[in-house]
Amino acid sequence: MKFMTMVKTTKADIGAPPMALMQAIGQLGAEAGAAGVLVTQGGLMGKDESAFIAIRQGKVMITDGPFAESKELVGGYAVYDVPSKAEAVDWATRFAKLHTEHWPGWEGEIEVRPIFG
Repeated sequence: MKFMTMVKTTKADIGAPPMALMQAIGQLGAEAGAAGVLVTQGGLMGKDESAFIAIRQGKVMITDGPFAESKELVGGYAVYDVPSKAEAVDWATRFAKLHTEHWPGWEGEIEVRPIFG
């Protein structure tokens, strides 16, 4: 079963991730790839480069970034193909621990969601 993990930060102004974190994420991705469970992963650019498409009262509205302050920003994602939600949560927890080890002060959450199909 496939699961998407979304990394969300509540402190969008904390700056760029430390190189040590990026290297550790690369190593974890290599481990997941070697285990045959990583489908894809990546980081997302900031709100300045984004677009937001909303439907309000039957009309489609497009707004280019940057956007007004939001509570959280999705900064990255990964898709795992694993037998259970517990295993997807395990990979996401390992990813979260890299943040606590390599980026003190970073705050956020990782959402793990099953993908239809």
